[in-house]
Amino acid sequence: MNVVFLNGPYKKLSYSRASRSPAVTKSGTVYYPIFLSYAAGLVDRDSNQNVALVDAIAKKWDCQDLIDHLLSEPPDLIFCETSTPSINEDIRTVSTLKDAFPHCKIVMVGTHATAVPLEVLHAEKRIDAVALGEYDETSLELTNALAEGKTWDEIPGIVLRKDDKVITTPQRPLIKDLDSLPFVTEVYNKFLKPEDYFFSAAQYPMVMIMTTRGCPFKCSWCLYPQVMHGEKYRKRSPENVAAEFAYISKEMPQVREVGIEDDLFTADIKWLRKTCELLIAQNNKLGFWVDTRITLSDEMMQLMKKAGCRLLIAGFESANQHVLDAIQKGTKADDAYQFVKNARKNGLLVHGCFVFGQPGENQQAMQDTLNYAKILNPDTAQFFPMICYPGTRAFNWAKNEKLLRSDNYDDWLTEEGGHNATVDLPELPGQEVVDFCNQARKEFYLRKSYLLKKLKQSMTNLHEARRNIKAFKRLAKFLVKS
Repeated sequence: MNVVFLNGPYKKLSYSRASRSPAVTKSGTVYYPIFLSYAAGLVDRDSNQNVALVDAIAKKWDCQDLIDHLLSEPPDLIFCETSTPSINEDIRTVSTLKDAFPHCKIVMVGTHATAVPLEVLHAEKRIDAVALGEYDETSLELTNALAEGKTWDEIPGIVLRKDDKVITTPQRPLIKDLDSLPFVTEVYNKFLKPEDYFFSAAQYPMVMIMTTRGCPFKCSWCLYPQVMHGEKYRKRSPENVAAEFAYISKEMPQVREVGIEDDLFTADIKWLRKTCELLIAQNNKLGFWVDTRITLSDEMMQLMKKAGCRLLIAGFESANQHVLDAIQKGTKADDAYQFVKNARKNGLLVHGCFVFGQPGENQQAMQDTLNYAKILNPDTAQFFPMICYPGTRAFNWAKNEKLLRSDNYDDWLTEEGGHNATVDLPELPGQEVVDFCNQARKEFYLRKSYLLKKLKQSMTNLHEARRNIKAFKRLAKFLVKS
């Protein structure tokens, strides 16, 4: 039986479904299909079926290219990744695949399908099921049941079409033992090509892994903790994480950096300390980046630097404390100054995330945040509008307050595939937010002091020079346009 885990096409653009804010980014970022890869790896390891992981985004394929590729081994079961901005395209893709392979079972997975499974099933009557939340073990059970000729209605964690009815099976418990999953880099090594993936703030080529799932904090618009992980925080063992770094070093020698794509890598300090100590003990040479909060201590930065950390990704979000409180961020805006100072002292780069159009904001609040970003002056920065995704508290708030700009998910992105505002605030129309994001990006990156800093960085470090040139070439056209 042929089982395909599919990251489907999106207008032949470099669209990142697995990102926390799926879009076609200005810097050309291409995410690995990380959740899809974990599930594919588990089914490949623990079933007797022929498994394929197909990333049409990385290949720059359209639907016909995809069908041509699948004709040699026609699929019996397809797990198709979804996201909110791409969902209409995702449904068109599986409809086309169903025309080409009528016998094939279709299961939709990912954030959007999990948030609104009935919507997805009603949108295309030939979709057989939706696998909810973390679908690793669900995928394995669905695969084995189909291979054995068994029905799916007793498999937990799915919404299923059966006899012209839609039924929901019991909730599946979240995976407790994350060490039981295969290394996702083993899956990449078998099915994907690291050179096809890119993150502007990272050394190239890179891989993306996860060492934890979920987050103990409650930011209102954060997508994966709410929709995929049930807001339950779990960790791999430090030994398991260190072993994957050793695997990458040995088996993927072209890789220069590891992106730890946890929602929050630094949540458990005791665990973090042990993980870093193991990486130091095994003389880890791989750089890595992590997502962190601005409460990270100077002491832990020192240890992380010794372990190989090169880059910290921090959600500064806003200069306005009232805004941070409104989104339940749980941080103090003023703490960012010491965070950035400590990072520089320890030789760590910072990628700063800033969000405009949040509850209570107006034009002056956005300008304050842009000024804040310039003062903090991280190595790289991203400016995007607050985006409310189905399944989050932010979406429910916007819907209840009748602030959503559109009920057409295509409008979650601009015509070019970039981030779009999803709400119109009383004092701040969404289009003004998008325009301000473009202006902020231009003002931040085209400052003379910033350009001189990047020139100096490029002249003293060949690898940083390669990264800067690659990223700036992709970003330049958007800066000129804005």
